Amino acid sequence: MKKCPTRGAEGSRSMARIVCWGTLLALLIAMETASAAGPISSESIQDALKGDWGQVTFDLRYRFEHVEQDGIQSTSGDPIRLRLGYLTPVWYSLQAFAEFEGNTPVFEDDYNDTTNGKTEYAVIADPSEGELNQGWLALTAIPDTVIKGGRQRINLDNQRFIGAVGWRQMEQTFDAVNLLSTSLENFSANASFVWNVRTIASKDVNMLSPLLNLAYVFEDIGTLTGYGYLLDYDDPDDSGPFEYAFSTQTYGLRFNGSRAVREESLALLYTAEYAYQSDYQDNPEDYSADYFHFIGGLSAPNSDSFLTNISGKIGYELLGSDSGVSLKTPLGTNHGFNGWADQFLTVPPEGLQDFYGMLGATIAGIKVDLIYHDFESDAGSSDYGSEFDAMLTKKFGKNYTLLAKYANYDADEFKADVEKFWIQFTVAY
Repeated sequence: MKKCPTRGAEGSRSMARIVCWGTLLALLIAMETASAAGPISSESIQDALKGDWGQVTFDLRYRFEHVEQDGIQSTSGDPIRLRLGYLTPVWYSLQAFAEFEGNTPVFEDDYNDTTNGKTEYAVIADPSEGELNQGWLALTAIPDTVIKGGRQRINLDNQRFIGAVGWRQMEQTFDAVNLLSTSLENFSANASFVWNVRTIASKDVNMLSPLLNLAYVFEDIGTLTGYGYLLDYDDPDDSGPFEYAFSTQTYGLRFNGSRAVREESLALLYTAEYAYQSDYQDNPEDYSADYFHFIGGLSAPNSDSFLTNISGKIGYELLGSDSGVSLKTPLGTNHGFNGWADQFLTVPPEGLQDFYGMLGATIAGIKVDLIYHDFESDAGSSDYGSEFDAMLTKKFGKNYTLLAKYANYDADEFKADVEKFWIQFTVAY
């Protein structure tokens, strides 16, 4: 068995020890408790982690990432991430949850994690840190309503504007009060007030930001969502490329759904979204930018054949620009949009148009996803470049997942060529 790290910089060494010993302890407790109840299996481990006393949650993710980027030193990293949490039973309509999250490299640490100062290397944005990832108290006394206060995960719609950035090892969580009500049939209201965001760099960013998301389900057609997100950043040094650049107000409508074309054999997929964004509070810019996202496609439902879950989609996403100021999504899960090479996490000043096509299928139990993007500016006529992405995902039962992922950005008039490759293994209970 590999020994826990004992060498390296003091901060990194301490985090490596915490993650390593925490991982070993959690595994030993789960295996010992499960073995006492019978032969060790995923089900026995899962049963051992919950009971009348509450539930222990455990999520271990190891990832190897390699990045080649023109003009900068190529690099590799292999961070391992541990999340260990405890969920209490419900007591007088109250329930609490606390979760530790820690991340550290195992063998490869010569990469720019955005906090370690190794700027000669390409970026792998997974810093060696430990933190309270979640810590909240929930009240369920009102029927079909949950009021939750504290540090928590907030994912709204497809996470374009508000999300946890789950792809990175240290996720983004929110210090907030959140109310989720489903008391009216087919209607849900999700309202939050955020005063701090814990970022993927394990950094606190203060703000005073109300978020409102209202959704109505039209049965057999889709879901219509209206939203308003008012982001008011407090600290000028943590508010964007210039002071208070991320202080924005965004209002939008989204319709997402599917409709059977041939019963049990073919379905039509469709998404249409529009949003309007402008400056808010202390933002010194006076601008307004539009957002459009359209998707159309077809999917074939599951079958017992070798090839299942076949789908094809084409999409167009516009992140607009006004007088050199582009639309911004500082709290979104941006890795899931505009290419996995992450070249458009921040939208260029001239805006962005993304024309893309997606193919997906499950082949012999392996999920296959292929995506091609063509990028252009909104203002002007710049051809930014193109990107090809591919991913293979294999689940082993409910608790184990193996993933291989590839991204190749071919630059034209924006940034430089980038190629990325990942192998990832996750154990989650």
